[in-house]
Amino acid sequence: MSLPHAILTALLEKPSAGLDLTRRFDKSIGYFWSATHQQIYRELGRLETEGYIRALPAEQPARGQKKTYEVLPAGRAELARWTAAAQDPKPHRDALLLRLRAAAVVGTAGLEDDLRRHLDLHRRQLAEYEEIEERDFPPGKDGAEDRLRHLVLRAGIDLETFWTRWLTHALEEFAELEPEEQA
Repeated sequence: MSLPHAILTALLEKPSAGLDLTRRFDKSIGYFWSATHQQIYRELGRLETEGYIRALPAEQPARGQKKTYEVLPAGRAELARWTAAAQDPKPHRDALLLRLRAAAVVGTAGLEDDLRRHLDLHRRQLAEYEEIEERDFPPGKDGAEDRLRHLVLRAGIDLETFWTRWLTHALEEFAELEPEEQA
């Protein structure tokens, strides 16, 4: 149920055409709630049918012209309702952790290299988030909207920091395993 709310959020931040929305989505909300372009376009149609958004009238009618969408009062009310509703955390599912558990009974062949690859990916993502933080949240930028957006970014930074530390520790553990424990 969260994709429509992610789209409503993005459209309230800035009315957008579908293509512009998907590009913005890839650079912000997509970091923590991913969706394909097709899913976004399909959801735009549903939101419009449900009366949550509308396409703004075109300045000049033209065939194939991009539709720019804005949120209607019903869409804002739905987003406010959803934001205020209680929601339990979702259980964490991670194939890498399951693979480590399986390695305890079948051996670790190939897993150390993948741990190193994951560490590299998380380090790169952490660096990207830190660049965004430096660029978009300089000292003194502390309005309510900025503080909440920064809080979301901090969650990403903290998660990537956790993963880089944990993977570093996991690789240290691998280095201490006896060769027969890795078979």
